[in-house]
Amino acid sequence: MLKLFETETLALDNLTDEQTAIEVKDFSVWLNNNLVLNKINMRIPKNKITAMIGQSGCGKSTLLSSFNRMNELNQKYAFSGEVLLDGRDIYNKKENVAKLRTGVGMVFQRPNPFPMSIYENVCFGLRIQGKTERRMLDDIVESSLRNAALWDEVKGRLFDSALLLSGGQQQRLVIARALALKPEILLLDEPTSALDPLTTLHIEELINQLKKTTTVVIVTHNMQQAARVSDYSVFLHQGELIEYSDSDSLFTMPAKKQTEDYITGRYG
Repeated sequence: MLKLFETETLALDNLTDEQTAIEVKDFSVWLNNNLVLNKINMRIPKNKITAMIGQSGCGKSTLLSSFNRMNELNQKYAFSGEVLLDGRDIYNKKENVAKLRTGVGMVFQRPNPFPMSIYENVCFGLRIQGKTERRMLDDIVESSLRNAALWDEVKGRLFDSALLLSGGQQQRLVIARALALKPEILLLDEPTSALDPLTTLHIEELINQLKKTTTVVIVTHNMQQAARVSDYSVFLHQGELIEYSDSDSLFTMPAKKQTEDYITGRYG
């Protein structure tokens, strides 16, 4: 298995609360009265990259969106169980959802820059929070674009429309926009599926750098990508968590036959 980045893995069964970014307990989801996730239990480690793999419709994106309550935008959404961040249940009625989504950023399959300048895209969330001091915004815009490996390409045209950027640049801009809010967790839903191989490599290198300060959870249909970039991988099938382990083990010595069948192409 090709592994781009060396990493130190932790034993998932022995993760302490301090090592855990997200804990999922008996979590089930229904969308439009259909069971999509069935009693998921898992702990996602801090400052690591966790990939979710499985067939289309297996519940990957639904589980990912559950970590910042984006699923609630669907009016026919119901759930049971718990999702804990730093020990608190994010589905508690007292949870501030806007604050939650600041700390748990999300990047979607297709880049969605706002129809405004590159600069204003990056500081959009900061302005919503009431932060308007120009020097502070300048510093955050630069650091976020640097962290997203985009600064050198756009520093001379920060006030040009973001819509003029290439697809790969737009996706890195969207990541920069999320990073400007300093999220503890970054959720990536098929972030490179619409990109060319070279741009995909740049995004993968960026993802690896992000885990120095951020927990990353990525949904991908590309098993080679999951094997290259992730520390841990989750295999879902028809709403069930089939196997969850460090990526080296899952892709080279899967414990479950269903996992082996999927990664060897027997189905899916």
